Amino acid sequence: MISFSIIGGASFRAQYYLRIAQALPEQFRVCGMVVRDEDKGNLLEKKWNVTTYRNMAQLLENENPDFVVVSVSGSAIPDYLLQLGELGIPVLAETPPAQSLVDLVTLHENLTCRGAQIQVAEQYHLHPIQQARLSFIDSGRLGNVTQATVSISHFYHGVSLMRKMLGIGFEDASIRGMRFEAPIVAGPDRSGPPKGEKMILAERDLVWLEFDGKLGIYDFTKDQHRSWIRSNHLSVRGDRGEIFDNRLTVLGDYSTPVYLDLKRINKGEEENQEGHYLEGIMAGEHWVYRNPFIPGRLYDDEIAIASCLQRMGAYLAGGPSFYSLAEASQDQYLSFMMEKAICTGEVVKTVRQPWAEG
Repeated sequence: MISFSIIGGASFRAQYYLRIAQALPEQFRVCGMVVRDEDKGNLLEKKWNVTTYRNMAQLLENENPDFVVVSVSGSAIPDYLLQLGELGIPVLAETPPAQSLVDLVTLHENLTCRGAQIQVAEQYHLHPIQQARLSFIDSGRLGNVTQATVSISHFYHGVSLMRKMLGIGFEDASIRGMRFEAPIVAGPDRSGPPKGEKMILAERDLVWLEFDGKLGIYDFTKDQHRSWIRSNHLSVRGDRGEIFDNRLTVLGDYSTPVYLDLKRINKGEEENQEGHYLEGIMAGEHWVYRNPFIPGRLYDDEIAIASCLQRMGAYLAGGPSFYSLAEASQDQYLSFMMEKAICTGEVVKTVRQPWAEG
């Protein structure tokens, strides 16, 4: 059983952790939340059957979590990380961990360099479909991977996926970018479906990141990940094959192309009565992803965040880092440089940052 507390319990992202713990009570338990507003705290207590506190000191006086999830506004995250680091309390921080390069360096110097146990809840590479793609890449069937195009989520999320698909660590990059605006009918946002028809200008950002012998292409339109009329896309190219969304094309030998699809296997469809959940994803006759949270009724983003919680528990038990503060800082730094390339129209070259030295 993994036990964790949440700071920022009234936030949009905190609701994910509450739903996950409710769906998987044998694996996760929320032991206390910090909610500054008493009325909101009372509502959360009734809805989720959890205890809330008005500040971090009260929480830590009364609870003994394995770790604390910091789910607050981006500007507030660094202060909480530094406070919890001083207390020696492990943290799963929301993504990104800071909003400026200065703060990223400060966190590195005061936390990573001092051995603080911090991971970041960047979930996109843990989505079932991305885990399936990464599994296929790891099988070697694409050969040497040199190119990836990511059109799924904004800046640091997209960069994180790009690095994972390319097998990039902290290598420097040359970056070119541009921004194009075009009208579109507004779609859903965090508050839900649109209330009426409204025309807006949507920004489309196109960025090339050239690493040493590898190319990442970022292509994202504002709110694309929620849009009903704009599709997500991801492709990966190696010298022996390609992933293009859910289609796999590889070589059996130099003269024999092999065509496969990534097929989601769901329970609860038609006459199946085993439950309602994702069992996994197959490529041909092989599983490339198995859902570790069966029979929980979670959608993909919740499965990914549950994976963050699960891996955080394993990390604290002596297991490997799964998305370190250094990785999160690198992805945020690259996103800063991408924005600079877009705004200036110039080629921007990254430089090695302090967190990359380890």
